[in-house]
Amino acid sequence: MMDMNKILLIDDEEDSLDGLSLSLKNEGYDVISASSGKEGLDAFEREAPSIVLTDLNMPGMDGIAVLKRVKNRNPDTEVIVITGHGDMDSAIDALRYGASDFITKPVREEALHLALQRAREKLIIRERFRAYTADLENMCHIAIGEVKRKSDFQDKLITSSNDGVVATDEDGRIIIFNPEAEAIFGIPRINVVRKLDFRQLFPSQIADLFSQMFGSGRGMRDVGWRDVMIPRKGGDDVPTRFSGTLLFDGEDIIGSVGFFQDLREIKRLEKELVKSERLAAIGQTVARLAHYIKNILAGLKGGTYVVNIGLDKNDTDKLRTGWQMVERNVGRISYLVTDLLAYSKEREPEYRKCLPNDIAEDVCELLDRMAMENRIKVERGFDPSIKEVSMDPDMVHSTLLNLVSNAVDACIFDLDEKKRHTVRVGTQLEDDNVIRFTVNDNGCGMSEGTRNKIFSAFFSTKGGKGTGLGLLVVQKLVQEQNGSIEILSELGEGSTFIVRLPYGKVE
Repeated sequence: MMDMNKILLIDDEEDSLDGLSLSLKNEGYDVISASSGKEGLDAFEREAPSIVLTDLNMPGMDGIAVLKRVKNRNPDTEVIVITGHGDMDSAIDALRYGASDFITKPVREEALHLALQRAREKLIIRERFRAYTADLENMCHIAIGEVKRKSDFQDKLITSSNDGVVATDEDGRIIIFNPEAEAIFGIPRINVVRKLDFRQLFPSQIADLFSQMFGSGRGMRDVGWRDVMIPRKGGDDVPTRFSGTLLFDGEDIIGSVGFFQDLREIKRLEKELVKSERLAAIGQTVARLAHYIKNILAGLKGGTYVVNIGLDKNDTDKLRTGWQMVERNVGRISYLVTDLLAYSKEREPEYRKCLPNDIAEDVCELLDRMAMENRIKVERGFDPSIKEVSMDPDMVHSTLLNLVSNAVDACIFDLDEKKRHTVRVGTQLEDDNVIRFTVNDNGCGMSEGTRNKIFSAFFSTKGGKGTGLGLLVVQKLVQEQNGSIEILSELGEGSTFIVRLPYGKVE
């Protein structure tokens, strides 16, 4: 039996390690502390704790590596990861590698208490499942009175389980279908038990595996945990994790059992994490935006000053110069507000008929003037085979506008005066109902370090002239359209952004 009060705490930050250790000890836990991933693994081998609480970002061996090693040595150990606001992707990766939960820094006591409570519940359920599976295989050898007593206990255990439990007899006919299975499959128990077999209930990929298992007997291993979508009539599909095994009496198959873990809450938490990261990033960068807006106001004041001089002296050239300064800075404000709204709001794509080549041409026309003023040529390369399709034209337009604007800026910031700067915008029809949009420039390009940071919160290579919002907006819009983005760039050689977006056919 596991000691569920024994916790291994791993954190390279001494203050955080001491604070969490003291808090957990006050709660009655037996805490083993480690200040590095390697030290933590050594302690794990010695002490065999049932719960591991580890920071993600640590020098040397990080939290993901610790998680993988712990799960490899003892898959039953519950691992809770501690992440900062900037570690969204790593937190989600940790869930995929088997972490039971995550909490963010600074660690709140209520969040820590809830995560530990969930971990303990999973340990308890796992212990019960082991006992339950062993009991199933021995049912046929127990006296009738003992069978009845244990059957009642198992029925209560299965009924109260947080996971869906589906068991069959030797012919594959379903004989156990607990309340959680009803919630996952969306079918009442009365319509399933002794009326359906696993082939009629399970998704095809799971049903095929069970058919192979029944055919192979002990010749095939159990089905390990895997992700599977459960289709529901009249509702959304349910994401689950599934495992299953055959039940034997000696060499004879007496049935099978499958366990389904409902992942809807985890998926919801992933979306909440993405949303909270985006809102937190906005709150953390108010100072940067204030500095950027201050620069815009300075530009507007300078423009109005030149306009006033032109009015006083009736100087048409100064009026034109001043007004152009005002126009440029009004445009910068418009881009800033548009990007902030696009990044901070959740938005589902609104598909309607449009011509992708026309959208790309409109973006090019909007930026032609600024490009020409800086001796930059904007070239077009549109695939004529692209006809009217169903896409979200506003999202496509915003995506291309940010990418082409960045490409023009990359040429403006390039210090190589010998180049004939060019920005090329292209479209290409691909297989599987996908359109590829390409934005290429021969500007200043990016180093590997810069490429790795361009989608970080409010990272900008333009100093006070940029907000760092543009590419965050592009990434968000592409993800919302179920598309992909690829970046190719070399310092001093220019950059290429490739966006692939799916489309619907127009009837």
